[in-house]
Amino acid sequence: MQQIRDVSGRLRFGIFEADLRTGELTKRGARIRLQDQPFQVLAMLLAKPGELITREELRARLWTADTFVDFDHGLNKAINKIREALGDSAESPRFVETVARRGYRFIGDVAASEREPAPPAPSTSSPAAEPAVVQRRPRWQRTLTIAGLGLALTSAVLVGWLLRSHGPSPAIRSVAVLPLENLSGDASQEYFADGMTDQLIASLGQISALRVISRTSVMGYKGTRKPLPQIARELNVDAVVEGSIVRSGGRVRITAQLIEAAADRHLWAHSYDGELRDSLALQSQVARAIADEIRVNVQPAEQAALNRVKAVSPDAYEAYLKGRYFWNKRTADGLTKAKAYFDEAVTKAPDYAPAYSGLADTYALLGDWQYGVMSSREALPAAKTAATKALALDNTLAEAHTSLGFVLSGFDWDWSAAENEFRRAIDLNPGYATAHHWYAWHLSLMGRHADAIAEMKKARSVDPLSLIINADLAEILLIAHFDDESTQQSRRTMDMDPDFALAHNQLAETSLRKQMRDDAVREFQTALRLSPGSPIYAANLARAYASSGKRADAEQLLQRLKDGASAAYSNAAEVAMVYAALGDKNQAMAWLERGFSERFNPGVLLRPGFDSLRADPRFQDLVNRVGLTR
Repeated sequence: MQQIRDVSGRLRFGIFEADLRTGELTKRGARIRLQDQPFQVLAMLLAKPGELITREELRARLWTADTFVDFDHGLNKAINKIREALGDSAESPRFVETVARRGYRFIGDVAASEREPAPPAPSTSSPAAEPAVVQRRPRWQRTLTIAGLGLALTSAVLVGWLLRSHGPSPAIRSVAVLPLENLSGDASQEYFADGMTDQLIASLGQISALRVISRTSVMGYKGTRKPLPQIARELNVDAVVEGSIVRSGGRVRITAQLIEAAADRHLWAHSYDGELRDSLALQSQVARAIADEIRVNVQPAEQAALNRVKAVSPDAYEAYLKGRYFWNKRTADGLTKAKAYFDEAVTKAPDYAPAYSGLADTYALLGDWQYGVMSSREALPAAKTAATKALALDNTLAEAHTSLGFVLSGFDWDWSAAENEFRRAIDLNPGYATAHHWYAWHLSLMGRHADAIAEMKKARSVDPLSLIINADLAEILLIAHFDDESTQQSRRTMDMDPDFALAHNQLAETSLRKQMRDDAVREFQTALRLSPGSPIYAANLARAYASSGKRADAEQLLQRLKDGASAAYSNAAEVAMVYAALGDKNQAMAWLERGFSERFNPGVLLRPGFDSLRADPRFQDLVNRVGLTR
């Protein structure tokens, strides 16, 4: 039976080496990514090759008594990750053998690596007192407990302090938080893992010196097997945060690690334990620790925001996370479910500001033309009420300021107040992509096209894979008459997702303006095929038909728009646009007046479909009444 004397240095087996000092696994010298918990299990097996390591030993050593976790699920997952990293299999093992119902055995040959020997660790005991086989746990396995906000902080294979002793951390000014992995053994808890990912992104996003990639872009990597350096290149970030979350009853554990992207090098990792009601405090702790590790400059106000957390009813918080989960789906059905969960959160915790903020965000989209679930006259005042309530409870919520700005701009037409709200939101959370996104539209309404384009590009920089932001950038470029740039941007969006209807619509808009009528018809048809029943795509296709001399086809679509009107959405602006394309300015203005009386989103007046009306005194008067005097 082999006995490995040095269980704190490098161990070699086959073409692999494990460095127990740094928690690194290499294959022929190339680094292989292996998460902390699986590496700990591997290290225990390597320390006693050929011996059975029972599940009870693994539980006692790595899942200590204060750990609340589905142990069987966690261990099985760790073993699977080890086998995946080593190219091993349970059926024909070369390295890790399963001993049914008992544990695991490392069956490969293991030897201490002779290259780059580690210097002897300082010791206060006599060398003679050391046993021949080291039985104590390596330093990286020891549990560290730090009091903080009444929460236990435990270590997971952590070598951040060792790495720091080897030199300063690299300059990190941009970070992507990958979706936290749900290790609860319950697929129904995905909303909780996603919600905590959102919270961590939001906390880090408050640090102005740090560019933090938004949720939409990182969620595309959920469950991915892409190497971290590749993910970092695609998102253009210096570092990646990845981790897992375990919920067991009323307890929560978050494990996170920070990885320098270019070198795929672990810089820091920790586990945070606490009560469910303290989940917000947990993710704030993680954010503060990451900021400390990368030595980013955190302003006093930002530090105060990270420290400003409060306990919330677990039931209310759970309802809030479910609300955000469905809100992020951005579908009519998802928004309806989100409203129900936010209502539940407000009922269970009337003083919980984020629940009102979520409700405001939901109403804002429920009344938007893209979803048409509620009329704007019904939805947007409700959004304003909810946002105002959220800010009365907590004036530091960037999301609530953003929703209030959206209503003030899109419904109240109070341009100055909207400007203040958007700027306040961005000051509070520079990493909140939606604030930059909606502020860009506000700037476009104000005719500040250069500022609008710059602001939309800021939104894209923190949410580079967001389809809606990329498509809206194309539209803002079109409104500013940068037609070629708009075309290029639409094609980039289509490269990201060929089935994204709005990108086809925007490309068709530029084609129609350039008199490329056949191309416009084809792209508008594609948009409508991908999003059947969309009033705006149907109206634009009718415009293209009218421009191509296919008047009968245009009139047929016009009638469908009229027949498809509902109490929630009358299609007034879309009907007006088709009449304008058909050359009937009187009907076009009549339907625009109807949209005005229904309090349409003033952004409709920027659409290229109304270019033929811009010189009409009636259209100019309407623009003035809305408050968009040029």
